[in-house]
Amino acid sequence: MPEASIKTFFNDLLNLLYPRLCESCGDLLIGDEELLCTTCIYNIPKTRYHLHKNNPVAQAFWGRISIEHASSYFYFSKGGKYRKLLHKLKYRGKQEIGYILGKAYGTELKLNGIYQDVDIIVPVPLHPDKEKSRGFNQSDPIAFGIAEAFSKPVEKALARKVNNPTQTRKSRYERWENVESVFSVILPEKVKEKHVLLVDDVITTGATLEACARVLQETAQCRVSIVTLAVT
Repeated sequence: MPEASIKTFFNDLLNLLYPRLCESCGDLLIGDEELLCTTCIYNIPKTRYHLHKNNPVAQAFWGRISIEHASSYFYFSKGGKYRKLLHKLKYRGKQEIGYILGKAYGTELKLNGIYQDVDIIVPVPLHPDKEKSRGFNQSDPIAFGIAEAFSKPVEKALARKVNNPTQTRKSRYERWENVESVFSVILPEKVKEKHVLLVDDVITTGATLEACARVLQETAQCRVSIVTLAVT
């Protein structure tokens, strides 16, 4: 039996015993599909904000902080299956979801060209205690996926100094107050005067991203752009 046929046979057998299912809809994955089926990838509720400089995500920072560009990959709706994807990433350790979605979005960003002069990808950090309890930082695999598409390095140049309370159910001002002065730049020489692409999973009010961007600009004189997978 030819080697290719043997490989196909064992892959089919493996899929029969341990079926590969779409992380979004639960349907059986076929062929070269990875994590998400073709239908779910096609139906991602994309914002296409990266095609417009003055999009709603960018506008969220107007009058607060100067950034180069800002955009999000898809809309984040309550009870939606794509919200469940991020829940699996964040709380069930499915880091490959972040990487695959990050790479897909990174490919679109690179094709558009608006982020073409980015030098370094920097994920928004978790506090070490929270990262230890969770096992990872959900922004890391997203950043590495985007970096793969961009062929640019990832630098964990930021640290979270304070393990402050969750942002859930806080007002916009309370969210800003909750993250004020909790971040620091730990690798200023890596990002000094660079164009940094700051990466997070979801943007709500933008308070966390604003705080990160501000400390990068003040400490390392960076230009900062922002991307997230989802926007509420």
